[in-house]
Amino acid sequence: MSYLAIAGLQLELDIEDNLSLLEKEIDGVAKRFPWIQMVVLPELCAFGPGTDRAVRMPGEVENCFREAAAKNGIWLVPGSIYERSGDKVYNTTPVINPKGEVIARYRKQYPFLPYEQNVEPGQEFVVFDVPGAGRVGLIICYDMWYPEMLRTMAWMGAEVVLCPSLTNTIDRKVELAIAQSHAALHQMYFLNLNTAGRMAVGQSIFAGPDGQVIHQAGSGREIMTLEVDFNHVRRVRERGLYGLCQTLKSFRDHPVAYPPYQQGGSNPGALADLGPLEVPPRETPGEEGKPSAEPGESVGMDWPNNKSGTGPT
Repeated sequence: MSYLAIAGLQLELDIEDNLSLLEKEIDGVAKRFPWIQMVVLPELCAFGPGTDRAVRMPGEVENCFREAAAKNGIWLVPGSIYERSGDKVYNTTPVINPKGEVIARYRKQYPFLPYEQNVEPGQEFVVFDVPGAGRVGLIICYDMWYPEMLRTMAWMGAEVVLCPSLTNTIDRKVELAIAQSHAALHQMYFLNLNTAGRMAVGQSIFAGPDGQVIHQAGSGREIMTLEVDFNHVRRVRERGLYGLCQTLKSFRDHPVAYPPYQQGGSNPGALADLGPLEVPPRETPGEEGKPSAEPGESVGMDWPNNKSGTGPT
């Protein structure tokens, strides 16, 4: 078997406890499409973007998803959940196998700063193997804006990358272009799954290893049933995109040591002149650069009951 049948659930969700609804949706998809092997949910879909709802892992919430996976005999990537570990909070995605076992947890490496405040960045990459099929990588939302993340996934052997998201901002069209580009540049399947409804704008996208958009969702509820062909990934990587671009081989064989990554990235180069990472201040016309808020005071849009600013992207 070189195929993996995936259902991406773009759901219309509110900023509330959605756990029971998600369990019903998972059961419904498994019943309607019994050939589905993996179900993927969007970022922070269980409770929304408030860090005040952070939970422990392992724990009761994760166990609900474990039971859903075991009950339906599917792989389950239940979006992400704010995880409380000691006095820190992470944006974390569990990976659950068809036996209901958590085989990995990925912590988002790039919280959407300066808006996704009080969330710690993760430090580890996660790939996992679906026996008899292929290797899957996992990132979360804003991670996709950093090409190093996807290049590392490809270097680790990922043939499909799942990217649960929660984007409610006007840069969604840019994200769609980024998703399609990652699929072509890294010769992989790329699923960027967004929420719809009050929380986000939908428009999830699934792109293939030769850069084509296999499906782009609309702005409402949509169940995306997709099939990944791992042999197609391997052929494109071996022969090149359309028999032309063998980019991963060229990257492998090129001897350059890229300056930005030397000394562990401790030399920021020209990026040192960009100033601090903070919410842009409101400016008065004719007085550009003069803030209308005190340093450290938020001037962003607040989510209800959200202590982390405007929420992730």
